[in-house]
Amino acid sequence: MTTTPFDELLNAARQEREPQRLLFVFVTAELPDDATEEERQRFEENAGGSLKPVLCVDKLPEELSSFAALREESQRTGVAWDLFFAAALPGLAGITPGADDAEEPLKMMVAAIETGNIGRFLAFDRDGQTVDFY
Repeated sequence: MTTTPFDELLNAARQEREPQRLLFVFVTAELPDDATEEERQRFEENAGGSLKPVLCVDKLPEELSSFAALREESQRTGVAWDLFFAAALPGLAGITPGADDAEEPLKMMVAAIETGNIGRFLAFDRDGQTVDFY
């Protein structure tokens, strides 16, 4: 099995001094109805459009064995997605953040993605490879 950049993220999270909870926001890429011809062309080249959050989840690194496991779990939801963003919520004094602790940070991630403020998150494609925006 090939290691992906996402798998490297999992391994790094497991090795952090403080326990981590990983936050994921899955998105679809969309083209607005009023898009210009240039915007349509860029979208066809996978270089444009807007991102719409469609699914959020938080996981402990130990709950995922690999990117393949995350992708398989996401497919079971029946929700289509194109990319996902990841962030980590660190624990404090050895205490692992709970699912309740992740609720507000996930909402903040969704709001940031909706306004295009994605620079502080890691982005991954459907193959677990990182995506750069420029």
